[in-house]
Amino acid sequence: MPELMQFFLSGITVGAVYALVALGFTIIYNASDVVNFAQGEFVMLGGMITVFAFEAGLPLPLAALIAILGTAVIGVALNRLAIEPARGAPVVSLIIITIGASIFIRGVTQIVFDKQIHRFPAFSGDAPIAVGGATILPQSLWVIAGALAVFIGLWLFFTRTLVGRAVLATANNRIAAQLVGINTKFIMTLSFAMSAAIGALAGVLVTPITLTSYDIGISLALKGFAAAMLGGMGNPKGALVGGLLLGILEAMTAGYISSQYKDAAAFVVILAVLFAMPQGLFGRKQTDRV
Repeated sequence: MPELMQFFLSGITVGAVYALVALGFTIIYNASDVVNFAQGEFVMLGGMITVFAFEAGLPLPLAALIAILGTAVIGVALNRLAIEPARGAPVVSLIIITIGASIFIRGVTQIVFDKQIHRFPAFSGDAPIAVGGATILPQSLWVIAGALAVFIGLWLFFTRTLVGRAVLATANNRIAAQLVGINTKFIMTLSFAMSAAIGALAGVLVTPITLTSYDIGISLALKGFAAAMLGGMGNPKGALVGGLLLGILEAMTAGYISSQYKDAAAFVVILAVLFAMPQGLFGRKQTDRV
């Protein structure tokens, strides 16, 4: 029983990171119907910028804030320099652009920083907390709390604010949104900034546990995408649940089968969703295009 609890707690921690990445996917998808595969690089940048800002002598909270804001600026630049000029191109072309942006960001990061593995101190120390015969790190609680806070914030944003509803309206029909007075360029800029900031927050929260380096983004993007698909692309609740389920599945696979197969869980989830329920757990049953 303690072994099962340990695997479960580990899965929840990792799943919360995947949920944050999936929530970033959700924002961009809701605004533009584009799947942004550079989302994993935002997580990497959050961790890397925090590490080097902290090593430069800045207090950790300030270093984290700079990382989140700086990554948000990079997200806006991605939209302005790569996505907006290609507006009107097929969705597949836009996805390829985000993949290219991911490769570019990864290359620039290893030049500006380095290729080493880094970490910074945990927010609340490293003394483990006993839970049901298992242990969990205090930093894991920060990760889980961060995922829940972002989910609640996004749910309120999309359902209770005019700007959030404008994001959904822009995704549904960009031209119609413009005709009713919605500034769709601003909506896209805001969406990329929020998505990048959420990714950077995930990087800040998880780096003390999993460490960070220039090349972690591609794996996180894949698993965040799998989580978003499992929950239902474009649904914040689905992103949260999908991320947690994927994390638990990975932990159980590593614990009871082999750690060599845990990364295959994301591929299995993607294939299962595509074949069995393309709309995901909480996705719409069908989509009407006007």
